[in-house]
Amino acid sequence: MSYTPGLTVTDRVRWRVRRRMPLGGAVTVGVGDPVTAEQIVALAELPGDVVPLAVADHLGVAASDLPRAMRIAEGEAVSAGATVAETAGPFGWFAKSFAAPCDGTVESVSEVTGRVILRGRPKPVEVRAFLSGVVAEVDPVAGVTVESDAAVVQGVFGVGGEAFGTVRCLAASADEDVGLAAVDRLGEDVRDAVVVGGRRVTAEALSALIDRGTAAVVTGGIDDAELRELLGYEIGVAVTGDERIGLTLVLTEGFGPIAMADGTFDLLRSLEGRAASVDGTTQIRAGVMRPVVVVPHADRDDAAQAGGGVAAGRLAVGADVRIIRDPHFGVLGRVAGLPHEAAVLGSGSKARVAEVETRDGRALTVPRANLELVMR
Repeated sequence: MSYTPGLTVTDRVRWRVRRRMPLGGAVTVGVGDPVTAEQIVALAELPGDVVPLAVADHLGVAASDLPRAMRIAEGEAVSAGATVAETAGPFGWFAKSFAAPCDGTVESVSEVTGRVILRGRPKPVEVRAFLSGVVAEVDPVAGVTVESDAAVVQGVFGVGGEAFGTVRCLAASADEDVGLAAVDRLGEDVRDAVVVGGRRVTAEALSALIDRGTAAVVTGGIDDAELRELLGYEIGVAVTGDERIGLTLVLTEGFGPIAMADGTFDLLRSLEGRAASVDGTTQIRAGVMRPVVVVPHADRDDAAQAGGGVAAGRLAVGADVRIIRDPHFGVLGRVAGLPHEAAVLGSGSKARVAEVETRDGRALTVPRANLELVMR
């Protein structure tokens, strides 16, 4: 028996999301409250930036004389342009003053360095529910947990943060490339939409979708060179989600011209016209995080609620799998056999393997550690 992690692709599951504040704040909902995806469920404030000001040097006074020149006391707020400190100069001539470069609060005045530390205004943080559903748990300090019966599609890789929109199919089939012509077919229907592609999406098509106000794109793959072109830099491999490219991109299969799995495409197509929440955040090291598309169901399903989510599945003959390492990265197939004895690999090492029949009819022998379940 072998257990293998896999992507969740299902038309109904009891899905839970934990919405956490970056630091202590105030939760605005209670357990059992219904919430919408974009509803604010918690509020917090991040401390403002620290701005050191060389006030004594500017005024031409000794550091020890700075407190007497201050016009704003420690702990007091000051507006941008307001006088922080001033000196009259000898005989009242050559007066000098120092104006605050930004809004903030005087945090400290040093008689040793002659510097004033200005703390910028706090930055408000609004935490949204992300998922339309019901508040299941509340932690007054950390945040809330929201749950809902939903269709869920997890991807392999994504960029961009959270986005919300109506599902719109751009591709006619799972193996159709998405270029500029496909974007033109939908016209303005892509505005504020979660657009579903098929195989490879081009940078040109993504640029057009950004210009038309698309919220997110979910497709099989993209050439890594075109992703670099879109981002303007080489993306890291540890964590994504903070990119600001104008939309969120979720790849269901990987890099290159890889067709979206038929089951994934059929599910997304069945959800056309429904409201979706998308998060492109990806972490592929410790504490794996998958990009995800979640479409809540309006009705409640007690059987799904009892399930409590989806766990890693058992690798067995007949299971749908994806190969997640070279030289067959991204290839989809079905387990045809699970030999009990370890096999000698090309590197000379031994490992337990699986016999995989690919979608294009090839028979591959793959280390079990190189497989990921595609959960339907």
